[in-house]
Amino acid sequence: MTTMFNHDLIDFEVEKVPLYQSAVSDCYYDGSRPLYGEHYSELASDVGSLLRRKDNKKPFAVVKDRYEVMQYKTTVQDIETAITNSGMDLTDARFVTNVYKGGAQLELIADFPAHETSIDGVGVVKPEFKFRTSQDGTWANNGMMGLWRSSCFNSLVSGNKLAYVYGRHTKGFNLPAFTAKIKNAGEYIRGDAIKEMKEWFNTPLHRDDAVKLFKATLAKRMDNVTRKNKHNKVILSHLMNIFDQENRHCHGKALYEGKNKQDVGSLWTAYQAATHWSTHTTRGQAKARSENLQNVRVMREERVRKMLRSKEWAKPLAIDYYEETGEV
Repeated sequence: MTTMFNHDLIDFEVEKVPLYQSAVSDCYYDGSRPLYGEHYSELASDVGSLLRRKDNKKPFAVVKDRYEVMQYKTTVQDIETAITNSGMDLTDARFVTNVYKGGAQLELIADFPAHETSIDGVGVVKPEFKFRTSQDGTWANNGMMGLWRSSCFNSLVSGNKLAYVYGRHTKGFNLPAFTAKIKNAGEYIRGDAIKEMKEWFNTPLHRDDAVKLFKATLAKRMDNVTRKNKHNKVILSHLMNIFDQENRHCHGKALYEGKNKQDVGSLWTAYQAATHWSTHTTRGQAKARSENLQNVRVMREERVRKMLRSKEWAKPLAIDYYEETGEV
């Protein structure tokens, strides 16, 4: 696979090591220091662990024992794979890798001049990808991809943001789900079914109608007692949570407005919620489920495809068409 970002700048590993406390004075009476470990005892893991660079031992942060170390190289390689799989034209593409504070922070920027276009009729915009993360807790995983004229990392965008992610390393962030969003955005940008996807972006979907859509498709289940169709409350709750987040970032004021302020989204944000659900497969306690994640993902993706062919999905498009033309 073609390397896009500068891997030399992230050619180091981060490790999690135990914390130690001093049992006596840091120095002997004559002023000499004791040998490392001679008068130090290891703290219990539930107190915390030290996150540091493995090569030069530079400390980044004290983290909880359950904290999962994310290596920059792994993250960057996954993002590069997602950009490659998006099918975007990389002609004259610009890739920027910024590392700050001795490796504590990472910023990735890419833009794609070959896909300059407009989806809102207000001038020409250029697709751009931005991603930030850190090892010292100053930046959560924060990424977005879309078509805009200007943007900042509080996620207030002038233009059209087609994919975003925001979450801490150990909560609220799922890299496969984000890479799937990149792929969706890439399909939109490069022109595959762009007319259809523009219709999705511009077709309003009220929150109540989104609930009905998901109840009739992705969250639908058969009750084995009554033999009637019902809905899975856990799946529906997850879908609506993502739908609300997408509306806030894609159609609202992002972090400049409070949560759950948008009552109307679009078919595009419903599609993003659906693909997030289909790719957000995590290991559960059940061994059988944990060993069958790939099949779970395939089945979910098939359910999303069925949703896109359903009469429930077509209904908002038909309403929007009628309101524009007056034709049935």
